[in-house]
Amino acid sequence: MKRTISTDDAPAAVGAYSQATTDGDLLFTAGQLPLTTDGDLLDDAPVAEQTRQCLRNVEAVLSAAALGLDDVLKTTVYLDDVDDFEEFNEAYGEYFGDLDAPPARSAVGVGDVPKGAAVEIEAVATVE
Repeated sequence: MKRTISTDDAPAAVGAYSQATTDGDLLFTAGQLPLTTDGDLLDDAPVAEQTRQCLRNVEAVLSAAALGLDDVLKTTVYLDDVDDFEEFNEAYGEYFGDLDAPPARSAVGVGDVPKGAAVEIEAVATVE
């Protein structure tokens, strides 16, 4: 049975979507932009800081479901400019680099991330 996950510790959904959904086995987060819980978009911040904010948001959504980064099976990363990959990857490694089994990941240069951000990150986690 599908269940939605919601937390005030991550930016609120601003459309017809949930912060995350789960069927009890897997949890899927919505794409997380570099938005603070106050609604401030860090679009002028360096890519590394935008990446960290996206991942703080992912962590908050996971935490609302009693999960953590070690439960993440896969992330998908959307970069406004694929030339930002190295800076993104360094910040991303701060969150997943020390895990015994980091998640699978796809990183795609899309040329236009919503709201003018440089990065958006979504995750799939195991609930069991």
